[in-house]
Order: sequence, then C-alpha cells, then structure tokens
Amino acid sequence: MEPSYLRLYRSGELERRAEALEMQLASCDICPRECHVNRLKNEQGFCHSGYLPIVSAVCDHHGEEPAISGTKGTGAIFFGNCNMRCVYCQNYHISQDPEYQASREMDFHTLAERMVYLQDELGCHNISFISPSHFVPQLVRAVLEAVPMGLRVPIVYNTNAYDSVASLQALDGIVDIYLPDLRYASDALAAKFSHTSDYVMRARRAILEMHRQVGDELVLDGWGLAQRGLIIRHLILPNRLAGSYDSLTWLVHDISPNVTVSIMSQYYPTHLATQIAELCRKISASEYSEVLELVDKLGLENGWIQGTDAAENYLPHFERDSHPFQPEKAEV
Repeated sequence: MEPSYLRLYRSGELERRAEALEMQLASCDICPRECHVNRLKNEQGFCHSGYLPIVSAVCDHHGEEPAISGTKGTGAIFFGNCNMRCVYCQNYHISQDPEYQASREMDFHTLAERMVYLQDELGCHNISFISPSHFVPQLVRAVLEAVPMGLRVPIVYNTNAYDSVASLQALDGIVDIYLPDLRYASDALAAKFSHTSDYVMRARRAILEMHRQVGDELVLDGWGLAQRGLIIRHLILPNRLAGSYDSLTWLVHDISPNVTVSIMSQYYPTHLATQIAELCRKISASEYSEVLELVDKLGLENGWIQGTDAAENYLPHFERDSHPFQPEKAEV
C-alpha cells in the first residue's frame, strides 16, 4: 500500500501545501493557541519555537503499540517544546525546557536525511512525528525533502490532540496514521493540569477531523503493521481525572464503537505532579479495573489494553492470553 503523500508529491500538491503552511508562520495560527507571532523571523509564542524545527531525538523506538512498533520499531522524531504544559509530563525535559531545546534546531535537509536513515539503515516500519502540533509546516517541508531521497514508509502523527482543525486538513493525504491522545473530559481539569482551558472541544474536533480523513478501520499489512487509520490513546489518571467514562462514551457515540483505542495504565507521578495531591500516586487496581469494565460495557473491541506492570504491556483486547508485548523506553 503506497503512502498517499507520494501521490501528492508527484502531483505537486505536497509542495503547494508546504508553501501555504509556511506562509501561516508569518502570523502563526498553526495550533489552537493562535499566537500570531512571526515565526519566519523567529518570534516566539506559547511554544517557544521559531522557524526551524526543534528535534530533541531521532531513534528507532520500540515502545509504541504493536501495530506501530512492530519488530523493528517506529522511526521516532521527537519534536522539542509543546503547545501544552502538563504537570505530569514524562518527557518534561523535552517539552518544557525551551532554553535547552533552542540548541536543537535542525534544518529541513538534515531532518529529511534522518528520516531516510531511520527507514533504510535501521529498518523502521514508519516515521512517527511526536508532539508535532506546533511544527506542522516544518513536518510537511521535511517530508517534501525526504521523498526524492527515497522516503516511502507510512507517516504517523503522534499528538496530544490539541490541534488546529485547519492544520489537520492541510495534512489530509500526508499523514497515514493518526495517533492522538484523549486526555480529559473536563476543561477545568485540563486548565488546571495542562494549562489548556479549551482542550475538550479542541481535541474532540481534532479527532473528528482525523476520523474523517482515515476512517475507523485500522488498515494492517500481512505482518500486522498499521498502514492507515486512527488509534486513540487514553491515559488513565488517578482519581478519575481523565474523565474516562465521558471520553470513551463520546468515542462510541460520536466516532464509532469500531475505532481502535489504546488504554494506557503507565501513569506515574513525575515533574510537578509529585507535589500535587490529586496526581502524586500511580493509579490503583480498582481505577484500572473500572476503566477495563467500561471498555467492555461500551463494546470497544479494537485495540490494546496496557497491563499494570512491566511484564504485561499492551495486551491485545481480544487476545488476553496471547504473548504480551513489552515496550522499551526510548533514549531521548
């Protein structure tokens, strides 16, 4: 199955989109923050990012869902900085240390070369852009430069879902697999813990747009690797802060009961969360069981449920007795 961005490249549409997106950087509205700074002149808004992409790490990452990581890993491009400020971010040194990240700017040609290296030298099954919401124009420009170098694997858009619908529309046919979070069902909690007071509406609209583009069927190849589709991640938080009932019910009613979900239990208190009463512990066994029972009750049947310890991660929902997949932590 040929990635659709190759057809866009051959028609010239990929270049047209790259140019149009870059023009938006002159008064940046690439993400929902809509800071309207001139990033072409390296003015910085909420994300502390200018024109060039900030690339914190490039690696073969084996810690994602089985259909993404496979046996050889996903080609992970970790973008620096973020358009959210989660107090429990496990990669806070990447997402919330702009002074250090400023030294990690990368030109587009080099980024394109790294993408092809991940594909050809490391054998990665796909290229996964991680935290890309504030770097959509840069992502597209890098793909444009990488295609004539031989890029041909699927593109994964791994996001917190705080995305601009207009930016996502510009990615239609470029991104093969969307991998968004669905973090909250309460804007008050999103504001308190992620400094994002309109998260629920923004994330749900973004996921609806992703679904419009790729549908609810996760297309796999003969080796079980994702080629096209949507996987929605939901991280269980302590004290029901993730709003699992409301979020998963919304998925069933407004997206589809057939959508692929990844229920994640890996939360642990880090960064500022260690000092916050509601977040300073791991999830309990009862909180974990409650969400699993909800998944069954709602009839969500496609995807993975992360186990509760390192020995049983990402258990396929239908094959609880199958050999568990154990992710590895990426070096960033």
